[in-house]
Order: sequence, then C-alpha cells, then structure tokens
Amino acid sequence: MVIEWKSFLTPYEQAVEELKVKLKSIRKEYRRRNEYSPIEFVTGRVKEVSSMLEKANKFGIPLNRLGEELEDIAGIRIMCQFVDDIDTVVEILRKRTDMKILYEKDYVTNGKPSGYRSYHMIIKYPVNMAEGQKEILAEFQIRTLAMNFWATIEHSLNYKYKQEIPVEIKNKLKSAADAAFKLDEGMLEIKDEIKDAQKLFEVKSDVISTIMNNILTLSSLGKVAEASRYQIMLNNLITEGEVWEFNNLLHSIKKDIAKYN
Repeated sequence: MVIEWKSFLTPYEQAVEELKVKLKSIRKEYRRRNEYSPIEFVTGRVKEVSSMLEKANKFGIPLNRLGEELEDIAGIRIMCQFVDDIDTVVEILRKRTDMKILYEKDYVTNGKPSGYRSYHMIIKYPVNMAEGQKEILAEFQIRTLAMNFWATIEHSLNYKYKQEIPVEIKNKLKSAADAAFKLDEGMLEIKDEIKDAQKLFEVKSDVISTIMNNILTLSSLGKVAEASRYQIMLNNLITEGEVWEFNNLLHSIKKDIAKYN
C-alpha cells in the first residue's frame, strides 16, 4: 500500500494546532481572572513518518490501519508546575465536550519500572476538513516539568541505544527519576509559598510596565525633564522596591499626566 503522507497527516497537523490553541486559552483564562493556572505551558507534535513505520512494524500494524491503531500520531504535552496540578488538568479535560476520551493511563501514581511518570489520555477529536469532518486519535501527556525533563532524556537514550539502554545507565536513569519525583513532592509542600512569590512577581511586573508606558506618555507631552526624573526614580526602585512604592510612583506620574494634558 502506498500512502500519500502529506494528505494523511494534514488532519493531525490541524488537530495539534487547534488543541494547542484551546489549551493555551485555558491558561490565559486563568491569568485574566488573576488566578493560578494549573497549565504552565503546552507543546504539540505530529509523529514523524519514520517513527510511525517503526512502531507499525514493531506491533504488526498494517499501513491501512495506522489511523485506527496508532493512537499518538497527534501528540500534545501539557506541562504543570506541581504534581497535584495534573489532577486538575485531567478534570478540566474530562469536562470538555469538543473531544471524547477513550481511555486514560495513570503513570504518575503508578510509574513504569523505568522510572517514567506521566498521565496519558487517548482522545477522539473531530477535525473539520474541506471534504467534511474527520475524527482522529490524539494523545495527551500531562506531566510536571521535572517529569518532562526526565522523559526527554530517556527518549534520547532509547533512540541512541535502539531501545536497549545498558543496565548501568538504566539504573542511573531510575535513580534520577526517583530524585525528580522527590523534588516534585518537595515543591508540593511549599506550593502556597511559591504561588505567592510568583503572584507578587507578576503584580510587580505589571505595575512596572504601566509605569514605563506612562513615562513615555509624559515624554510625548513634551515633559522630557519630568519623564527623565521619573525614569531615574523607577530605576532606583527596580531591585528592591516594594509593590506599594511602585504604585505610589505610578500615582504621581498619572497626576502629572492629568495636569499637563
């Protein structure tokens, strides 16, 4: 059987792009509400033809059954900061009506012997093509940043050693996986502190951006000296200034803009 690969892969490419946009929108929605987002970032890919053929050969999948039996041609990775964020993301996905979850595999609670941890969801997703709707299979992998780092390394080593990683390296990988999971558990214990620090950083960054925009406005009104004075004040605050000090500075600049407008 000869496959026209470009046509075959088009719906999968479209699905990956659509799913990335939808998942990134969830993150933006949380941020717009000034709430913590369980999604840190999202990536996606369509499996390489060589990888598909290799997997098909390994599992005895006929070429005319690739779309029905290869579940990860379209792959989406959802990265989370904390282990418990994975459960939150899973619940969000279960409630969606634009896809159908076929089954789930929890490799977070029950890690593989190699040390691999991730939460997998296989979905059926409808793609609207020019010739009509086509349902394709796609895989979500939901994991922490530490799990993703480990999985990326393991994937590279499996590629190098053709799935036959030497025992010594396997043992070191397993130890590294255990250490990564302990790191995730440790970070979970101080999650509230980390979230507070990140929130403070975001608020401070937003105020500084607003101050800089207002300094530019003041300069555009011809008040270059005043704008320069405020820029110096901002520079002095950047390193150790508290949020209330930045807010006071912003208030002063806005008063001057109102006065000169």
